[in-house]
Amino acid sequence: QVQVVESGGGLVQAGGSLRLSCVASVNIFTIYTMGWYRQPPGKQRELVADVRGGDMTNYADSVMGRFTISRDNAKKTVYLQMNSLKPEDTAVYYCNARNRLRPSNEYWGQGTQVTVSP
Repeated sequence: QVQVVESGGGLVQAGGSLRLSCVASVNIFTIYTMGWYRQPPGKQRELVADVRGGDMTNYADSVMGRFTISRDNAKKTVYLQMNSLKPEDTAVYYCNARNRLRPSNEYWGQGTQVTVSP
């Protein structure tokens, strides 16, 4: 069983920055795609960014150029650096780990709240 735990959310003013962290219980980065999703109030969960083997990254259009996903294999940690935050970035942010060979094997964190004030 894999566990992922997020941290780093909080309240920030528009234009500010936050860095989210997601620690995995085991080193799974070689076969798992690690992603950050978010769920704004009253809306569906959406992909923010993910990183695959070989450090291939993918971003939602809405965060391109402002957010950066990265990982530290030794620390079993994935980061989401969020700059130039906007009120519309307000959401609960979730870490996801999905087995690239068996996509049905995926794990979610408990979520961390990010609130951006105008």
